[in-house]
This record gives sequence, C-alpha cells and structure tokens, in this order.
Amino acid sequence: MQGRYNPQEIEPRWQQWWQAQEIYFAPDPTAAEMADPSSGPRKFYTMSMFPYPSGDLHMGHMRNYTIGDVLVRYHKMRGERVLSPMGWDAFGLPAENAAIKDGIHPAIRTPQNVAEMKRQFEKMGAMFDWRREVNSSTPDYYKWTQWLFLKLYERGLAYKRKAPVNWCPKDETVLANEQVVNGHCERCGTQVIKRDLSQWFFKITAYADRLLNDLDKLPDWPERVATMQRNWIGRSEGAEVDFPIVGSDAQVRVFTTRPDTLWGATFMVLAPEHPLVDAITSSGQREAVQAYKQEASKQTEIERMSTVKEKTGVPTGGYAINPVNGQQIPIWIADYVLMGYGTGAIMAVPAHDQRDYEFANKFSLPIIEVVSSPEAKLEIEAWAGEGKMVNSGPLNGIPAGKGEGQSVKAAIKWLEEQGTGRGTVIFRLRDWLISRQRYWGAPIPIIYCDACGMQPVPEADLPVLLPLDVAFKPGGESPLARDPNFVNTTCPQCGGAARRETDTMDTFVDSSWYFLRYTDAKNDGTPFRRDYADYWMAVDQYIGGIEHAILHLMYARFFTKALHDMGMVSIEEPFQRLFTQGMVYKDGAKMSKSKGNVVPIDNFVDTLGADAGRLYVLFMGPPADDVEWSDQGAQGASRFLYRLWATLEQGVDLKARPSSEGATNLDNDSKALLRVAHRAIAKVSDNIERYHYNTIVSTCMEMLNSMVEYKGKHGITPAFSEAATILLLLLAPVTPHITEEIWHQLGGEGSIHVRPWPAANPEFIAAPELTIVVQVNGKVRDRITVPAEADEDTVKAAALSNAKVQPYLNSNPPTSVVYVAGKLVNIVIK
Repeated sequence: MQGRYNPQEIEPRWQQWWQAQEIYFAPDPTAAEMADPSSGPRKFYTMSMFPYPSGDLHMGHMRNYTIGDVLVRYHKMRGERVLSPMGWDAFGLPAENAAIKDGIHPAIRTPQNVAEMKRQFEKMGAMFDWRREVNSSTPDYYKWTQWLFLKLYERGLAYKRKAPVNWCPKDETVLANEQVVNGHCERCGTQVIKRDLSQWFFKITAYADRLLNDLDKLPDWPERVATMQRNWIGRSEGAEVDFPIVGSDAQVRVFTTRPDTLWGATFMVLAPEHPLVDAITSSGQREAVQAYKQEASKQTEIERMSTVKEKTGVPTGGYAINPVNGQQIPIWIADYVLMGYGTGAIMAVPAHDQRDYEFANKFSLPIIEVVSSPEAKLEIEAWAGEGKMVNSGPLNGIPAGKGEGQSVKAAIKWLEEQGTGRGTVIFRLRDWLISRQRYWGAPIPIIYCDACGMQPVPEADLPVLLPLDVAFKPGGESPLARDPNFVNTTCPQCGGAARRETDTMDTFVDSSWYFLRYTDAKNDGTPFRRDYADYWMAVDQYIGGIEHAILHLMYARFFTKALHDMGMVSIEEPFQRLFTQGMVYKDGAKMSKSKGNVVPIDNFVDTLGADAGRLYVLFMGPPADDVEWSDQGAQGASRFLYRLWATLEQGVDLKARPSSEGATNLDNDSKALLRVAHRAIAKVSDNIERYHYNTIVSTCMEMLNSMVEYKGKHGITPAFSEAATILLLLLAPVTPHITEEIWHQLGGEGSIHVRPWPAANPEFIAAPELTIVVQVNGKVRDRITVPAEADEDTVKAAALSNAKVQPYLNSNPPTSVVYVAGKLVNIVIK
C-alpha cells in the first residue's frame, strides 16, 4: 500500500465520494416494477428507529447504527434495491424541557441538533438516503400527522372524553408520567395529584383482537417482544354481571374471569375514581371517602397495584345485591382496584383470591368457601387450586375450572339464562391518550364553535401551524391556550367566532407512520402514494431498542391496520422482521451523558478512526446483548486495521481466481488458504443474516492471520490475491473506508460497495478429510484420517485394518462395530 494508514485523511474523502455518487440513494420503483416486483431487483427496506435530535452521539449510538449500516451495505452488494432512510423524532417533551432549562427555543435548537447529528452520522460512515429525510417538527410532516388524525376522527377512532392526568398544584401544569418521580413533580418536588381533564384518545381497543392475533404472523420478531405485547393487550375471557344498588335504580357492573365464584362474593370494591362512588356513599361516610379518594389520587398505578403494600380501604356505607343469591353485601372503595381495567369494580371473593382474602381479614369481612379446599387451608390463605363447587346453588358438585363441563362455562350459561350476566371478553389494553397540554407538538386540528359544536379543521386549511412566538414555559393552562392569536379563529361551518383546540399530540403519533412517509417523503399532495408504499412495505428489517417493545410498536401496528382499513396501504403489519440491540455500558453503567461515562464519537473518530470504532463495537459481543466498553479493546481493533493495511500491498491481483480451476491444480498451502477464505464467505454470509456480527469480525481476523502466515512463506501468489479480494469484500460492510481505499489503490474498478458479494466455491467449503477416533471396548487405540465423503462401511473397514488397532482384536471377529458419523468408531470384542 502507498503511504501510511491514516483514517483521518481517507475517511472524510470516501464519505464525500459516496454521497456524490449517490451509492446509497434508493431510486423510486418504475410502474412496471410496482406492477410486478419480480421484474426488477429484489427490494430490501431496512431502517433504524429514528432518534430524538439531542445533538450528542456517543459510541453506544455508533453500535446501534452500525448494526443497521452493515446490513445496508451487505444487501447492496448482493444486488438488491436497498432503502435505508433516516429522520428525526423532533417533537415532544425532551426538546421542550431542554428549551425551558436553557432558554433556547426548540424551533432554534432542534435544527441545530439535527445538523450536528447528521454530521456525526456521516462521520461514523453510516449511509442513509438523505433525500428521504423527515423531521416530525416541520410543517411539511406534521401537516400529514394532522391529516391522519382527521381521517381517524372521521372513522370514529379519535374521540374526546374526561380522563385523569398528573397535575402539579404549584406549577399548575399537567405532567407526563416521566416527570413524576416517587409521586412528586420532578421540577419543584410538589406532591402530584390526579385531576380530570377533557382529553383526546385514539380508539386502539377497537383493534385489540387483531393486534393480539396478528402477532402470530410475525415469526421473525423476538419472542420476548411478542410476549410483552400479548401481556400488554391482556385478553381475558369471563362474564359481566350487574349488581343492583340497594335503595337506588343504579347498578354496578363487574367483569370477572371466575363467574362461578359469585356465590362466594361477600363484598364489593370500587376504584376510588368510579363514577358511582359519590352516589353510593352514605352521609356518615362522605368525609372518610373523600379523604381516601384524595390520598389515592397521589399514587401511581404501579404503587396501587403493588402486591406487597398493606391493603387499605374505606366502606362507602352503601350496599349491593348479589344477583345469584339476593344477599346484601357492603360496597367499599380501595386503591388496589383501578378504573382503567375492566369496569373499575370487583366482586370480592376472599376465599379464593389472595388480595380479597387479605382485605377481608383486615376488615373482618365474611369469607365463604365455594371451591372445596384442603381442610383448614382457608385459615392460612386463599385457595386458588382445584376442587368441586360447594355452597354454589346450581353449580354444586361441578368441577371448578374453565374447560368443557367445568364450572366457569356452566356459570356463564346459568347467568345468561337468568338474565343477570353475559359471557364477554375484555382487554387490559386501554385507548391511547394522545392529548398533551404542552407546547412542542403537532396541534390537534379541531375547532370549537358555540353554535356548531366541535368541527374538524378543513383539509385545505392544514397544517394548523404551531406558533413560534409563544411563552412555552409551564404555568397554568396549556401554553397554546395563553396565545389569543392561536386560539381565536372562525368556525368552518358557520363562519362565526370560534376557538382552536389547544392540546398537542403525543409524539408517539409522529412515530406511528413515519416509515410510510419515507417511501414518498417529499410528496406535498398526500402523506404518501399508495403504489410506492405498497412496493416498499412492509419494512423488511426494523432495528431499535427493547424500550420501545410495547408502546411505539403497538401504536405503529394500530396505525397500519387503521390505514389498511381506509384503503391507504395493502399491508396490515408494518415490520416484517424486528431486531432489538443491546446497550453499551462503561464503568458498570449504561453509557449516557447524564452519567458522565460517554465516549464521544467525535473524540474516538478523531483519534482512532470510524472504521476502528465500527469494528470494535461489533466485535464486543452479540449485538442483542449488553456489552461493557474497553479502551484496550478499541486499541486492538485499530491495530488489526494497521495490520490489514500492511499485509495487502501492490502486486495483489484483484482479478485472480485460482479456486475456479479446482483444488487439484494448487499446492497444499494454497489449497489450505483458499479453504479458509471460502469457508469465511459462507460463515460471514450466514452470520450477517443471523446478526452474529461479533463472529463476522473474529472470522475475518482469523483469515488475516492465515494470510500473514502464507505470505511469509510464499509471498504474493494468485491464491493470496484471491484471499485478499475475498477479505476486502467481507470486511467492506464493517470497515467501509479502509476497504474502499485499499480496493482503489490495488486497482479495483468502481466502488467496492457495489461489487458483487463473493460466492463460496463448494469444493473449498467441504472438509477434505475427517479425523475419526477408534476405540476398542471403549478405550481409544488410535485416530484415523478418512475422506470427508467416505461412507460408513469404508470408515469401519479402515478402523478394523488399522495397524495399531489390530493387536487388540486378537484375530477374533468383533461382536459389533459402532460408527458415530464423523466422530468415532467403537469396536466391541469378547
């Protein structure tokens, strides 16, 4: 090679050249290709989750994005049409909080951070189709976010109702869950309370069954992600039962998965927020009930659901009638019952539910056994095991359980016959609350008119622009509500005075459809063309953190299904294959700026180069695992590149292919080297597909060792040249800059990154010989070498005729000869 390896000189030069050559820009498909995708190159749509533009990238980020970049470059070399876009999740709380803290408007800071991160992406050698760049905070994007909101609104999938929010009494503002720390406002430390506000929701529960069932159509998702989504959706089969209120026409509806235990219900418990609480409460209990409701409002749902906290509750003084036996049972409120699950009310069966059991014991409430339990069991704890129904009227003697001929199905049938209940299915999944009483987000396109009521903003008037001259610091109502120029408008129906909605949308809305915008990013007449979306979708490979396994992925799936039902896309699942990468730790903690343990990308690249960083972050361990950073390991990656540079020199013929003439024309050392090279092709190809990136690097390191040893004996030969070409091609996706430089210095044509991926010669992949252990009566007597293709009879014959084995046979025919394919022969003699 000419000159000394200097990554700081060669890397920027090649990055600029790749951009100028538009190597990684994906052309739009032709009409013929959209009509018949098989008429053109195979499409491969891969993307990493778009980041919040913080402006700061460290080596943990390099690992995340290099994982995807290797895949992009590999599929490009395989001749596929690769779409790899990038954009910015730029709205939301982080940008707004940074603006509040630093006094820099997010509309100023965000573009600065975008430019800085884009520069760092290019510096690490990550290649994206920047023509398709999107930014969720720019009007050309959020216009279509608003448009999609209106489409959901038209179909009844967007609606408004009252719901509890986190409220800081001191700052007089709504807080996101992330801003509540141990029940207190993270800014001022004030105790946070729950407060009912009118909020916008997306009706994701309308898709609960499809979201659950279609997980079976995603076999290439990590099982733990699918399990997390199934648990979040939380499908439960059971029955709804109405309990009449004594002295009232009202009823309390409960959902239970065990309607067979109704005869053991001895009290009811309502969530403190249940709308019937005030009506049920007697005058003597009103003060205690109100005080309890106030305390419950200060707790998070996680705190309330804790199984280790002491049970608390207050009687309302009201009573309900158990519909199966006519018994009056007291109604309590308790914080362990949540309004968001089921109906916000439970029938308490203390004999067979541990929470109810503890509650009943604390407050001396009756415990009635309805599933036969071992003697004295109920003196210790609730019985949740098997048994027969007892004290249960028409169910007595029936085996307890949910199967055919068991108590649950019998109970549902009986309730439906009596008209007191009905079989039903509920989900843990709740409708998606999208309202944010914050500034930095897409305004919700709704207008309120006293005469005409709620009106959608006409599509021709989109986008509803987010004003840039708003005092966005918190205090009282939403910042937009304090801006009369934004609030005051005219009704699209009657032309009279009207008011705009002042809530903005949850930033998860922005990220629920951006993968579709990438397919047609600059379209100003529609969010995207259906034919483009149908060609590129679904995303073949999606890459991101496990922290987004539930909400983001669930919302994106919901959006895709809703758009499918509107006729906007043909697919129902957005991401065919999903990969969740692990974290990079340093000094025992996740690498992050807040912990002060980051290795900045700029510092690393300026010292050792991007290729050394890429090589090391992939070599650290399997990409799905968390890994610990090592400065010494990074230095080792750099040394490997210097060794690669020194090993490949002028005289290497990139067109040499002695393997094509077969192994018989080669000397043993050349055959051995090409065997290493071609096996490396097969192994690296397989490991890229399976995300075993760390073994890709180790395979290439082992191959270089073999080449150095061979070169020391034979110099540069055709076999060495072929191995050198293969190694450069295999390393090109991992270390793109140094391989491009060496390729050109050695006379390679065009960019190495558009060269065909190497194909392994089967003759050099198969093991030429096998070493077989020979045992006599279980003891090793020798090892023999046989052709790899030798059949069982040939191997046995070779073992029996072996000179070192013969003396142990005593000229006697063996009792048996057992061959374990490819490993050993065991000869048994008397």
